[in-house]
Amino acid sequence: MDIIQRFLNYVSIDTQSDESSLTSPSTDKQFNLAHVLYDELKCLGISDLKLTDNCIVYARIPANTDEDYDRIGFIAHMDTSPDFKGKDVKPRIIKNYDGSAITLNEELQIVLDPHNFECLKRDIGSDLIVTDGTTLLGADDKAGIAIIMDMAQRIMSDNTVKHGDIAIAFTPDEEVGRGTENFDTEYFNVDYAYTVDGGNADEIEYENFNADSACVKVHGLSIHPGSAKGKMLNSQLVAFEFNSLLRTFDNPAYTEGYEGFNHLTSINGDCENTVMNYIIRNHDKNLLLKQENDFKNAMEFLNRKYGDGTVEVEIVHTYANMREFIEKRMDIIDKVKRIMREMNMEPKSSPIRGGTDGASLTYMGLPCPNLGTGGRNYHGKYEYLSINEFLIMSELVYKIVTNK
Repeated sequence: MDIIQRFLNYVSIDTQSDESSLTSPSTDKQFNLAHVLYDELKCLGISDLKLTDNCIVYARIPANTDEDYDRIGFIAHMDTSPDFKGKDVKPRIIKNYDGSAITLNEELQIVLDPHNFECLKRDIGSDLIVTDGTTLLGADDKAGIAIIMDMAQRIMSDNTVKHGDIAIAFTPDEEVGRGTENFDTEYFNVDYAYTVDGGNADEIEYENFNADSACVKVHGLSIHPGSAKGKMLNSQLVAFEFNSLLRTFDNPAYTEGYEGFNHLTSINGDCENTVMNYIIRNHDKNLLLKQENDFKNAMEFLNRKYGDGTVEVEIVHTYANMREFIEKRMDIIDKVKRIMREMNMEPKSSPIRGGTDGASLTYMGLPCPNLGTGGRNYHGKYEYLSINEFLIMSELVYKIVTNK
């Protein structure tokens, strides 16, 4: 099957995960794609397959040579972000993008404009796949899945191409920070792996945020507003006050590169009770601790002001920066950079301003840097895929497994 058609098939399947769910996977609909991938891998002639009760698809292609090839794994996630609608995706292909603004939805006046999204300038001359402005696209990470599946198809169709053991895994719930909680690294059984879950084709990423999540609960007192003087405590207003006590510029709208942030992802409440959820990110562990302390200090200040128990803060560690572990295996970075140069790309490594299954897997003992897909503007209606870079990544992954 053509790689572009694969991708279009995958994005037609709604796999949005749910951060409030306690089940694994967080949504049953992720199995819909898992079953499709299992059947496709089987049709390719891969017999060593498994689909777990927790919705992880594993596949293994055995080595076809006694020569000294590494055992390499490739991983991509099946879920799409809960941040934006992922159902009824209507992708559209734009041929030979000319650099002008793209009207995604004329009726709703939704425009993908290079004035606001400078990444479009990188893709002038490329074919693009865009949304209709009412959903995300799902390139994160169905583009990664399609790239890995294309590599598997090429390997299985030509036994004259030498390679070592290749392991494949498609995981659920990466977007809600739970993509590897049931991952079996011993069963996967490789020397190292790559997640295919990034952006630009010329980047290999091996450092990411240290990540926490914070749940802030505010307890107020609801009194009829006609007799509320001196009695009412509006939890919503206290919640606003809490947020105002955090550093103004520790906000993703003001940060880039190695700068950390606190991001308010949701707020729900009424006069009596309000709950705010944050993600806390920093590449530097010590700076992350300072951000955690900001949350605790804000809680303590408001509890002194309004009474003990008014504000509760629960901070949970999500994942850590993989750099300190990957630096011990720079050979797996150097290999990719060498192949990129052979493909006339100048390789780059920049910090991931987000999460990746690779970070958790690295801490589980499986070195796992991240490769791109050609996707842009993830988690929203302006998401798109550069077909040119998508195809480049397909070739890069194929060359990784066929080079020593």
